Order: sequence, then C-alpha cells, then structure tokens
Amino acid sequence: MSSSRGAGVCGRAAAMDEHHGTEVESAVQALEALEGLPDPTNSSLIEGSWQLIFTTRPGSASPIQRTFVGVDSFKIFQEVYLRTDDPRVVNVVRFSESIGELKVEAEATIEDGKRILFRFDRAAFNFKFLPFKVPYPVPFRLLGDEAKGWLDTTYLSRTGNIRISRGNKGTTFVLQKSADQRQMLLSAISAGTGVKEAIDDLASSRQGIEADLNTLAGEWQLLWSSETEGESWSSVASAGLKGVQIMKEDGQVKNLVKPLPGVNFNASGNICKNRDGNNFNLSINEGAIQAGGLQFPLDARGEFVMEILYIDNKIRISNVNQHKLVHLRIANRI
Repeated sequence: MSSSRGAGVCGRAAAMDEHHGTEVESAVQALEALEGLPDPTNSSLIEGSWQLIFTTRPGSASPIQRTFVGVDSFKIFQEVYLRTDDPRVVNVVRFSESIGELKVEAEATIEDGKRILFRFDRAAFNFKFLPFKVPYPVPFRLLGDEAKGWLDTTYLSRTGNIRISRGNKGTTFVLQKSADQRQMLLSAISAGTGVKEAIDDLASSRQGIEADLNTLAGEWQLLWSSETEGESWSSVASAGLKGVQIMKEDGQVKNLVKPLPGVNFNASGNICKNRDGNNFNLSINEGAIQAGGLQFPLDARGEFVMEILYIDNKIRISNVNQHKLVHLRIANRI
C-alpha cells in the first residue's frame, strides 16, 4: 500500500502516529486477504451511507481530501446509490449539526464486481443558517478527465457493515456503515427530538421505492405528524392526520381515528396518482362517527394533494395539507 501517514476522522485516526498507522494498514491488508462478500458492487449491502474511519493520503489526493480529511471537528461520509434511475456516489463533509455540510456528487456506473466508475458533476455547501445552497466553486464540466475516477471495493464484510475501498489516486478508505436511517427516524420519534432532521435525511437518501397504488396499498399506522393544533376532528379524519389509514390497490382509502375509548371517526374516499412526480390526488367524500352501537354522519369531505416524500416496505413519509406525516405499515395489501 503506497501511502503516507494514516489520517482519520472524528479523532479515531487523526492522532495516529506512524507506528499505529502502519498497524492499521496491516489490518487492512489482512481483511483484504479474507473472503469478504464476492462481487461487492453487485450486492445491495454496498448501498447506503458510510462513515469514513481511516484513510491514507498520498500526495496525489484531491484538494477536498487534503483539506478536510484528518480534521477532528468534521465527519466525512460516502453515500453509494447504484440501483436507482440516477446512480451516484456522494462524498459528504459534515462540519457540525449547527453549521451544515458540503456535498460533492458524482455520476456512477458499475464496471465490474469490484469497480465503480464515477464522474463528478456537482457540489454545493448546505449551511443551516442560509435558506439556499451555495455552489462549490469547481467547474467540473471544464475539468474533463480530471473529474473522472474509479473506486475499487477490495473488501465488504458479509454483514455489510465494514468496507475497504481504493481510489484511482492511490488512496485507501476504510468505512463503516452508518446507522440505518429508518431506525434513526424511529428513534427520533421515540425521543421526541430531531424528527424533522431525520425525516429530511431519510427522504433525501434515495433508498425508497417508487410510489404507486401498489406500494401504497396496505394498513398504515400514523407515528408522527407535524403540528395539528387547531384542526377540527373532521379535518383530522379527512386528511388522515391521526390514527390508521387503509389503502387498497383499486384506490379506495379509509381513515380511522379513535379520539376516545369506544368512539371512532372514519372518513372514506379515493386516491389516484397525478402526473406530477410522486403526488397523489386524495378525495374524501363521506365520513361517520361511531359511538357504541350508534353511527352518525360526519361531514369529512375534502380534496387534498398527498406528496410521497419517501416510501418502502415499512415506512411512508408524506406531505398532506402542509403537514408532514410518518406512517408505519402494520399490514400489507388489504
């Protein structure tokens, strides 16, 4: 392994002396000699967000590596998304939770079972204190071949939590899979803090599946919604801002809310996908209040646009009537 001293991230390797750096490099070579997952680029385990825990920095390393790698206060991540309509490798320098991050993105293609080819095409700073992104001042289009590169994954653990990759500039990277973003969202909801940030992270992760009536079909329990104070119970039931939502493949929708023991609000209607991305038109045309064995009509009529921000086989994040909602699938197609 041709390299200079090891340099790491978040204090794990930044303070390494040359002796310890050599020990880590020996451990890297030992892992590469083991039988990790074969053809790692063909495995879904390579997908997701990876935190850099160790890297070497030869003289040919990129300016970003030379500037940010080894700085204790920064965290560095690499996001790999190969099974989407827009395959990408994204390098993220996270300065702090209060300041923001730099994202450097590259188009990606799989060359073989180990190598990913990439071409950097955009980058921007996302500062928490600014309502807009600040472009990173590098004209990737003018760099030609300098914006291109490759990344070989020489080891991917069979559990998918440790990865070793080597870049075309001679740099070796040791990365650890970040905590599952779905679990981070559920933990944030449980703790009652950082939910909006966790929603944004998961919604932008590219890990979800395409939203259509088939993927929406099922029984969904609402886990979290943005502020609903001041909303009437009929509005809550109509928009599905509380309780359970049942969707069928033919577009039928039913919202169920239980404000008190023995008292149920329900609202029924239809949903269909419109032509605008992941937006769906939701029409509620009837409702009822059930108390014991009695039932009374409820005016729950309403027209809404439901934007699906993220969906997979367990979690759904949507935006309805200016409310962000997080649902957990509790039953598959009804």
